[in-house]
Amino acid sequence: MGKGKKIGYVRVSSFDQNPERQLENIELDKIYTDKASGKDVNRPELQELIGYVRDGDTVVVHSMDRLARNLDDLRKLVCQLTGKQVKVQFLKENLIFSGEDSAMSTLLLSIMGAFAEFERSLIRERQLEGISLAKKRGAYRGRKKSLSEEEVENLKSRVATGERKSSIARDFGISRETLYQYLKPIK
Repeated sequence: MGKGKKIGYVRVSSFDQNPERQLENIELDKIYTDKASGKDVNRPELQELIGYVRDGDTVVVHSMDRLARNLDDLRKLVCQLTGKQVKVQFLKENLIFSGEDSAMSTLLLSIMGAFAEFERSLIRERQLEGISLAKKRGAYRGRKKSLSEEEVENLKSRVATGERKSSIARDFGISRETLYQYLKPIK
């Protein structure tokens, strides 16, 4: 049997991130890239990769948090791949998992995955704290308003006449939730 292929998997959570950076200088036969948040279940490239890999291949991923959304997801994916006799290599953690893993490497997978999940929640917490502090300083204004002041006045007068909110929202090209935000009194 010939040597298996090295297949890379990259997940970037926003379209402005640079996917090439994750696996740069790594020689790969094929690469799959998903542009989706870690929480997103819909990762078509990952599903395609799972269907593509064969016995003897190695899936190379920058880090555990790029492959999985949470610890359960990580364990399932690694077990699914190793069950197909495919090795899974995580560069950042410097770990390789194959079908013949010992109890110690299974424990290590769980511990490292838990750390990755914990790290993500800390980052989210720090992000929210930063936004809160920026709001207090007046430096955080949130997203740019999609309607001009004139349009908002028009919207409010149409609501006041009893017109259906869903049709008003559609006319302005905004969601009903956004329409309700415009109707809220300014604090």
